[in-house]
Amino acid sequence: MTENPRTRETRPQAAPASSRSGAIRETRAPQVRPATEGWTQQKDAEGRPLLQFASPKRGKPPVHLADLTPAERTEKVKELGLPGFRAKQLSTHYFRHYTSDPAEMTDLPAGIRDELVAGLLPPLLTEVRRLETDRGDTIKFLWRLHDGALVESVLMRYLGRITLCVSSQAGCGMNCPFCATGQAGLTRNMSTAEIIEQIVRANRLIAEGGLGGKKADDHSMERVSNIVFMGMGEPLANYKRVMDAVRSMVAPQPDGLGMSARGITVSTVGLVPAIKKLADENIPVTFALSLHAPDDHLRDELIPVNSRWKVDEALDAAYDYYAKTGRRVSIEYALIKDMNDHAWRADLLAEKLNQRGRGWVHVNPIPLNPTPGSIWTSSEIPVQNEFVRRLNDAGIPTTLRDTRGKEIDGACGQLVATTEDEAASAAMA
Repeated sequence: MTENPRTRETRPQAAPASSRSGAIRETRAPQVRPATEGWTQQKDAEGRPLLQFASPKRGKPPVHLADLTPAERTEKVKELGLPGFRAKQLSTHYFRHYTSDPAEMTDLPAGIRDELVAGLLPPLLTEVRRLETDRGDTIKFLWRLHDGALVESVLMRYLGRITLCVSSQAGCGMNCPFCATGQAGLTRNMSTAEIIEQIVRANRLIAEGGLGGKKADDHSMERVSNIVFMGMGEPLANYKRVMDAVRSMVAPQPDGLGMSARGITVSTVGLVPAIKKLADENIPVTFALSLHAPDDHLRDELIPVNSRWKVDEALDAAYDYYAKTGRRVSIEYALIKDMNDHAWRADLLAEKLNQRGRGWVHVNPIPLNPTPGSIWTSSEIPVQNEFVRRLNDAGIPTTLRDTRGKEIDGACGQLVATTEDEAASAAMA
């Protein structure tokens, strides 16, 4: 490698001959270029992949309890002509008992329940479809929003934790060619309450024993322990609503869900100004950067937002997040056969991460999950192992991601509203 120490611009040279299997393979492996398969990528007037940062204008969802601060909830209740303390009671039902059913709110006078629920707990998500793995420990939900937009979330039971992958946008405007979610572009941002409602509905299902994978009669004390903003959408492109949702997640019950910030992961493809804002929030969430290539030449094509903020800018922002918060950063890296899995790219990634220090980062390589219409495939297992080995040998803690839900199209990069989904939604409307 040759490098300009000021710009950190690194240019790959021909790989030397070596007895290591990965090095032998990298001299033979072709360089596949990113290209869409089975769909047409949206382009701007200059022929570049279209990036949508602003949400299209659509009718706003109804204002919900979870959109409001505790003080605003009290004022809203007073506007309905009711005592302010009713807001705390309603919050207890929603954030602690995970219900919007007035029939279950027996501590409220029967004469006001329906009015109070209609005013502060309007319906936000209609379940269109639910798919489960054979063991029932992974469930994918398809939700219809008030305006017909479709989003998905995925609930997963692991040993010692329950994780929910939430959506923050209907669709996505980042236009990455290997991700199913971005194929249709951005429909709109989700509201704070629409994000929170995914968790509340999941917690309700768990409490009722609807999540498999654990033999127990009483699930009433179980709930989602970990949140990953890795569903539909680019979370940092919907910054305010996502952060308001995070505040509600970590607020003590009954003002919020009482979750630990350390169990919440916010992921981004690299919106550098928003990463810097996140570092100043003083909320110790886990930050994940979806990198997928260590060199600008490939990442410009693979992650279109790289045309705005280059690899080193994104990595600098990620390191600054660590420096300000003390929270180790996660690097997400989808391993795609013959595209970004070359051994020299593992070496380059390690070099760039170590340039910024030690102990600040963890790498999560993810075997590419198949998407409809794509001929791209995940890296071969020996190549995956070599990629991981090189990073670990360079002192970068690296763990191959255990992805869940492939058989129900619920794994990373697979969330997308299909024509079949839209037909099912229309039939319910």
